[in-house]
Amino acid sequence: MKKSLLIIIPAYNEEASIGDFLDSLMQSEAMEYADILVINDASSDSTAEIVESRQIPVISHPFNLGYGSALQTGYKYAVTKGYQYLIQIDADGQHDSCNIGRIYQKLTSEKATPDLVIGTRFLKESQTFSIPFAKKIAILFFRKVIQFAGKKKISDPTSGLQGMNYPVFEYYSRFGNFDNNYPDANMLVQMALLGYDIQEVPAVMHKRTAGKSMHFGIIEPILYMLIMVFSTVNVCIRNRKAKHKKRWNQIEKKTCF
Repeated sequence: MKKSLLIIIPAYNEEASIGDFLDSLMQSEAMEYADILVINDASSDSTAEIVESRQIPVISHPFNLGYGSALQTGYKYAVTKGYQYLIQIDADGQHDSCNIGRIYQKLTSEKATPDLVIGTRFLKESQTFSIPFAKKIAILFFRKVIQFAGKKKISDPTSGLQGMNYPVFEYYSRFGNFDNNYPDANMLVQMALLGYDIQEVPAVMHKRTAGKSMHFGIIEPILYMLIMVFSTVNVCIRNRKAKHKKRWNQIEKKTCF
């Protein structure tokens, strides 16, 4: 029987952690209603072989295209296969497999069905590790960016743990609708401006034990914040033009005979 949820896992050189994480995920209750897809972004280690040994579908990029492109590959796959919901989760083991059930329950809730659900470290029931000072600054910065530009309060704007319904990942799958290089707070601003309902759920997160974050170092986070500001400005301008064009088309329809 076809399952309604696809879990996508972008992975790049995660041989030290992805095996244990997949084992944990496959033993969870989520396997009753979810399929798994790993997008191997041209890893130079044995990431792909570890995934294949567990008989989990994997799509391997011939070249390293980046985190955003890996995600979009997953979105396109989900659209092609006709899934109703999608959850993206990191391969490094920081996101506990128990988060899948929480996000899926929120996505399918009959009371208030959101379009996009973010797993956050900052709600009352959340469990997480101590966050470095530089990371805290970045989170506070992106909170303000989203609140100012998207008129939306989001406590954990840098969380890669996200769930979405079909309209969201179908939109993301189309050319020009998703940032293939730096999908982060800018995408949340975009979806808020477009009127999608974004909500958060408490998440359980663990400290990375192997590999390195894509935002490591001292200079990199600063450069990333600057890039995100310009990207967010671009998103705001583009969506304002789209809204203006839509409004103008509606006026033309009313005035035409």
